[in-house]
Amino acid sequence: MKIVCNVLLLLVCSTQLAVAYDRITGAPFASRSEVIASNGMAATSQPLATQVALDILKQGGNAVDAAIAANAMLGLVEPTGSGIGGDLFAIVWDANTKQLYGLNASGRSPLSLTKDEFTQRGLTKIPSFGPLPVSVPGAVDGWFELHKKFGSLPMTTILAPAIGYAREGFPISEVVAYYWQMNVDRIGHYPGFADVFMPGCKVPRKGDIFKNLSLAATYEKIATGGRDAFYKGDIARAIAAYMKEQGGFLSYDDLAQHTSEWVTPVAANYRGYDIWELPPNGQGIAALQILNILEQYDIEGMGFGSADYIHTFVEAKKLAFEDRAKYYADPAFNDIPVTQLISKEYASKRRKLIDPQQASKRLDAGVVDGDTIYLTVADKDGNMVSLIQSNYRGMGSGMTPPELGFVLQNRGELFTLEPGHNNAYKPGKRPFHTIIPAMVTRNSKPWLSFGVMGGATQPQMHAQIIVNLIDFGMNLQEAGDAPRFIHVGSSSPTGGLMKDGGAISLENGFAPVQVRELMERGHQLHNILGIYGGYQAIMYDADKQIYYGASESRKDGQAAGY
Repeated sequence: MKIVCNVLLLLVCSTQLAVAYDRITGAPFASRSEVIASNGMAATSQPLATQVALDILKQGGNAVDAAIAANAMLGLVEPTGSGIGGDLFAIVWDANTKQLYGLNASGRSPLSLTKDEFTQRGLTKIPSFGPLPVSVPGAVDGWFELHKKFGSLPMTTILAPAIGYAREGFPISEVVAYYWQMNVDRIGHYPGFADVFMPGCKVPRKGDIFKNLSLAATYEKIATGGRDAFYKGDIARAIAAYMKEQGGFLSYDDLAQHTSEWVTPVAANYRGYDIWELPPNGQGIAALQILNILEQYDIEGMGFGSADYIHTFVEAKKLAFEDRAKYYADPAFNDIPVTQLISKEYASKRRKLIDPQQASKRLDAGVVDGDTIYLTVADKDGNMVSLIQSNYRGMGSGMTPPELGFVLQNRGELFTLEPGHNNAYKPGKRPFHTIIPAMVTRNSKPWLSFGVMGGATQPQMHAQIIVNLIDFGMNLQEAGDAPRFIHVGSSSPTGGLMKDGGAISLENGFAPVQVRELMERGHQLHNILGIYGGYQAIMYDADKQIYYGASESRKDGQAAGY
């Protein structure tokens, strides 16, 4: 990321308002209209994946079938943010039982890798790349857990589109091509990577046709052999052998013992809407904490883009992230006080710490008794899926087992080596996770399925989307296209404390007068490129029985329905 610390440059850039002057309806910053359809809707970060999801729906598949198909397709067409070497989280609204279901399909650290190994190597943090940050990939098991509970079409049908595209090839889209080059620069030297992702020893460019015959073969084995083909068959043996050759610790036994976990989503009510997230080891409840703090303010009266709103939001985010740094971790190893953290009473106590005129520099956690793709699909029967999946840092660790067609994730980097910390590294433990799917219900009916890609920034972007929709009255497309502001520099579950208040990065579209007001309140302002995420969403109008879909302009994505 390029950081421009020159405040004058920030002020100049901020005057270049992100507006679409030729649009005759809607907010000036909206890139297009919402997509509206009755029978089904899909929104993903790559148009070919969206089309695959719709094709599955038209073949009689349900939302879960289509979500799995789209995820498999994204692992092919957007390997810069996803793939079966990574983890998965999902929230499903089941129209039959009229309930929400949560799935945590994140993997655990290798059983043979102890903390002493890092100490002996003189490491004070877990590396970003190479064999050490690799944890068990949970995505494939997540597919089969979702399919077993809700699926209707056979997996051979669901994975067939991705297999076909992997064999025949597809043209690489613009944003994916940009990140492809970035990943080659940092992990292209690892054994096996170039064989798959640099055909002819060249980095694919926008519009180049790319094939992944190895991934096609892997998908075929999974489609016919089930999840055990990945975790107990030849694929598992190939992964284990490769990792051993690279000096890694992920073993066949680690893969064979892997299981996902069905969890109960948790909610906070914001102005009559129930916002649902998954509990830790993910960071979803940080969005709920932010919203709980904001609820007692007149956000609508402050106005979108005002210094009052941005200041209040950022201070609420800082408070929530101090708790995130201290408490969020694998609940199998820690007693995490989720109920207290997302309670209104706790928010009231924390809210008192906000000075309306002065940015905080240092905060403590409260005292109470833990790159990416996102997609969402809805079907004609009212089922909705909110699914997020990732290898963590773009294409992952760089560890690319031969002839399998994918890179293993580097989620293990998100442990800390700090003794006694909730998120401290241990064998067989799930790391703190950044990827979070979300849903919103109103009067016990589904209203919104959405997510925003963007690593550790996701909770504050979730909260901004909700505020845009509910407080500022934006439509689904406007809520995603609206200029965002991101606060960085908070204390982290991976170690490190906020000591200087961090910094705010403002996307183009905020007025210079608001920038000056924020500076006067003691906020540091940086211009950080590429951190504003990627949003997809589907909204359901129960009265009209129609879906609205949105996919923002920051990615290659598309929302489409029929």
